[in-house]
Amino acid sequence: MSDVPELTGIRATAGLCGACRHAIVRPTNRGTVYLRCGLAALDDRFAKYPRLPVVRCAGYEPDRDVS
Repeated sequence: MSDVPELTGIRATAGLCGACRHAIVRPTNRGTVYLRCGLAALDDRFAKYPRLPVVRCAGYEPDRDVS
């Protein structure tokens, strides 16, 4: 997980997405941070930018790098 506070904060408040291996965290130049679902590129059942916090997801897989 990143040491950047904004990235850590979105992971902590994103529900399942915060600890999912498919989550892609994207900061912008303006300081906004977005969480994108990597499964959305492969499967239409998943929203590209899910409404957070996610409490239930068929594609959830724990990320070993997130504690």
